[in-house]
Parts: sequence; structure tokens; C-alpha cells
Amino acid sequence: MPDALLERFQGDMTISRAAPALTSALKYCLYARKSSESDEKQAMSIDAQLREMQAIAERDHLNVVEIKQESKSAKATGVRTEYNELIREIAEGKVNAILTWAPDRLSRNAGDLGSLVDLMDQGKLLQIRTHGQNFTNNPNEKFLLMILCSQAKLENDNRGKNVKRGMKFMCENGKRPGRPPLGYKLYRDPTNLSQKSQIIIDPEKAPFVKKMFEYVISGCSGRQTNEYVYDEGFRTKKGKRIPLSMMYRMFKDHFYHGEFEYPKKSGNFYRGSFEAIITKEQWEEANKILKTCEKSKWGSKVFYYSKLFKCGVCNSGVCGEERTNRHGKKYIYYKCTKYGGKTRCNEKYIREEKLIESIAKMVEENKEKDALVSKKIQREVEKINQIQRLTVGPNAKEVTNSDYIQYILTGGTNFEKKQFLECIEGQLYLMGGEVTLEKN
Repeated sequence: MPDALLERFQGDMTISRAAPALTSALKYCLYARKSSESDEKQAMSIDAQLREMQAIAERDHLNVVEIKQESKSAKATGVRTEYNELIREIAEGKVNAILTWAPDRLSRNAGDLGSLVDLMDQGKLLQIRTHGQNFTNNPNEKFLLMILCSQAKLENDNRGKNVKRGMKFMCENGKRPGRPPLGYKLYRDPTNLSQKSQIIIDPEKAPFVKKMFEYVISGCSGRQTNEYVYDEGFRTKKGKRIPLSMMYRMFKDHFYHGEFEYPKKSGNFYRGSFEAIITKEQWEEANKILKTCEKSKWGSKVFYYSKLFKCGVCNSGVCGEERTNRHGKKYIYYKCTKYGGKTRCNEKYIREEKLIESIAKMVEENKEKDALVSKKIQREVEKINQIQRLTVGPNAKEVTNSDYIQYILTGGTNFEKKQFLECIEGQLYLMGGEVTLEKN
């Protein structure tokens, strides 16, 4: 802005400051704001703003009727609760002036700036006073206010572009912004502190990451892999067990084979300048086996029987897993979760078909002890056999209790399974590849 024009604006503001009649009629709201975002780390703190502006109020005998403060960014319109409340109070006539440290404390976007100017035009906002300037319903002063707030918006916009440009340059040089994943760490040469940190392989955790992929490629499930590497000593950076969900996210991370995507889900991949832990072929093979690439979300399949059993060895829960062999055939099996026992559990896996057979066998063995289950099964079997005789004839094959049980557990709905199994009084356990019952 030309110096002559700036002096003209400042001259007008000097006249405004010298008007005692206007000052005595003003009801000020002292507004202080500090954003927690990195672009305002150098801005004056809220306490410092309040202290400085209260000193001005005491010196010039300003009528401050309320104080508002908040820690939010002013980049977007309508997101600041206290500021929105201030605008509403001005529109209602509760206050008619604002005391703040600088114009950019009020607005860094066109929407909020427009609301201030509109209130000035309506005669509801009589003055905005900062530590060095006054703005009233004067064309020159309003123009200067808009220039200063627009300049703050321009700085924000340019800063955002510069940050994106810097991130892109970093990615093109093989460095992903942010912290590296588990298996890598940041290293800075202690003899050359001016040098930036480099991403290097973590010699303690990288071997476990490599084993994860090798275990899956060899045929282990994600849960098995989690158990194996935990037993071998794999922990998070905080020394805790690797959650299974975190491990599945690690399997999807391209970082481990030397590439990375930035930003996430953008489709923009870059070649990293760091050393890869595994090959791209290993990454692709592991993800193909786990079916984590462009498939249904992990954990979306319901394994009904996992809710009904406990491990007979360590009393942990039992979980189900779906596996696909090399020919594309899917099968389900159940196993101990190993999360509740005090010692390592070696309970065997059991296929769902074998599990159903074992349930049927257990019910047959306990039918004399469990009259409720026995009567229910017998009633249903008699109904089925009666229908068979009426439709097929007297030579129709009789359905046995075991046939009925296997039908319900295999082809029945979840509701039918639940109704049937809830008739069994006691806790079902999986032990030695067989189902056992413990009465309550």
C-alpha cells in the first residue's frame, strides 16, 4: 500500500480515537484467540493478549462488558463458538464494539470478515479497536480492515500451498512425511546435528516384520502369525502386544517393500529412499493370501459358534477363521484365542464340520441327563418323519436324532441354532478336538 494512502488512513483513525462522546457510548467485548495449529505457533498467547488489551482498556477508560476467548483456527467460516456468539450479541445490541489484539484474531477468511463489515454497515458494530488501530464505519477504515484481514487469508492460502509443495518435494525425494511404521526408526548422526533425520531399519523389530510376511506366505493365518511373533518377542514401541487389527494394517502397508502412498488413498505412490524389509513379490503374495487388498473388510464375517465355546485347557474364548486353500476352496475352523490363559495353550484347531459332529455326539451322549433337549429333538424328529411318511410313503427313510442335530447346526438359521443350543444347560468347552459339557 502507498505510504501516502496509509498515512491518510492513520490520520482518520487518530480522529476516531479523539472522540470522547463515541468512546463513552461504546460497550466493548474483549475477544482473544489463539490457534493450536502450527501456522500460529508464533502468535501471542491468549493470556498475553488479554493482559495487553486490559491495560489499554484501563488506560483509555473503555467500557468492557464481557470477555471472550477461544483456542480455534479462524481459517474456516462458522466453526468458532465464541466468535459466533459475539456476532449474535452485536446483532442483538448487547455489545457494539470489539477490543482485540489484531484484526487477524477476528478473521482469516472472507465469510467472517463479511459478517463484521455487514454489522458496521448496519450501524450495530460501531468500532473495532486493536493495540495500534481503530476501525469504525468509515469507508477508509473499513477498506483497511478488509485489506489486513484479506492479507491474513492470503498468508494462510500461500502457506497451505507451500506446505503441499514441500510435502510433494519430500515424497519425490523418497521420504514419506510423518513417523515411519513399526520396523523402522528415525536416526540422526550425533556428530552432525545439522543433518536431517534419516529413516533406517530398526534392527530389533524389522526381523519380526519380515517373519510376519513369511509366516503368512507359508500358510499361517493372521491370528496364528500374531501368536507366533508375540511368543518370539515382537512388541509395539511402547512394549505392548501387537493388536491383531494393527497387524492387518501393517500387512497392507506398501512401506515395507520400499514404496509409499501419500496422501493416503490418493493413489500417488513414490519410491522410498530407505531400505525395504521385504520384496514387493512377498508383499503381494501375503496380501493375496489374506485377501486384504480391495476385498471385504477384515472382521466382517460372523462365526456363530465362537460365541458358545470356551477352551477346555486355558479357559480362553474360541474364535473362528475362514481360510482358502490353493485351489480356492474355503473352509472354517475354530481355535483357542489364547488370551485368557496364564500359560501357553496348545489346544488343537477343529474344522467346523468336525465341530458339528462333536456337538451332535455330545448331545446324544447326554440325552438321558438333559430331558429338555431330548424332548425338543424328539418332537421335531417325529414331525419330520410324519411328513416323510405322508408325502413319500411308509417306506420313507427315517430321520434320526443325529441327522436332525447336524441339519440344524449345518443348514439351520442362526435363530434355529441359538434356540437349539440354548436348550443345553451348562458351558460348552472345546478340548482335545472334541466338545464337552460342564453342567452349571
